[in-house]
Amino acid sequence: MTHQIVARAVADGRSKLREDEALALLRAYGIPVPDFTIAESEEGAVKAADQIGYPVAVKVISPQIVHKTDVGGVVLNVADAQGVREAFRRLLEGVKTKAPYADVEGVLVQKMVPRGVELIIGAVYDEIFGHLIAFGLGGIYTELLRDFTMRVAPIDEHDAWEMVREVRAYRLLTGFRGMPPRDIDAIVDVLIKFSRLVTENPEIREADLNPVIALEEGRGAYVVDARFILRPS
Repeated sequence: MTHQIVARAVADGRSKLREDEALALLRAYGIPVPDFTIAESEEGAVKAADQIGYPVAVKVISPQIVHKTDVGGVVLNVADAQGVREAFRRLLEGVKTKAPYADVEGVLVQKMVPRGVELIIGAVYDEIFGHLIAFGLGGIYTELLRDFTMRVAPIDEHDAWEMVREVRAYRLLTGFRGMPPRDIDAIVDVLIKFSRLVTENPEIREADLNPVIALEEGRGAYVVDARFILRPS
C-alpha cells in the first residue's frame, strides 16, 4: 500500500519528494536517519540546531535543486549558533548566485553523523522487472569507481548479504589496513527495508540514498541524504 507521503506528493502533481519528506519516508520504514528539522528563517535554523544538538549540517531546500553541493547548498560540521546564522546566509547567497532560478523554501538542519564508510543504495523502476535495487561505494566515488551490484526487488536477507559481499568495497567494510570493521548487519537491514519501501510504493521511479554512512561494528548505518523521483499518476 502506497505510503501517505508518496500518495500526497503524487496527488499534488509533484515529480519528487522534498528532502524532509524523503527522510520521513525512510524513517517510517525503520531506516535510520539523523535527527532533522526544517527551518524557514535564520532564527528558526538556530532554534532547530539548538534542539537537535551540535554539530549539524545545514542544507538548502528547493524543488529546483537536485544536487545541492553543485550550487553550494550544503554546509557541514556547523558547531554553534553563530555558525548556523553564517551558514544560513551563505546558502541563500550561494543559491542566488549559482541557481538564481531556484525557489528556496527554507533549510534542513540535520544532526551530523560520525565519519564512516560512505555507501550508496538506490533503486530504479524497470517496466519489465519492476524495481531494481543497487548497492555500492557512495559519496564522490559513486560515478568515479562505479563499484556496485544490483538485484530485482524484493530482496531478502540472503540477497542483501550477497550484494554487500559482491562489491570491491567489501574489503573496506571488513576492516581494511587497520580500519575498524563496519556494521554490516545494519547495512543489510537498510537494504532489506529499502527494498520493501520501493516495492510497496510503485509510484517511485528512482531513488538514491547517498551517502549511507556505515559506522563501526555495532553502531549502525545512517542515511544522510535521500532523493526520490516519482512517476506521473
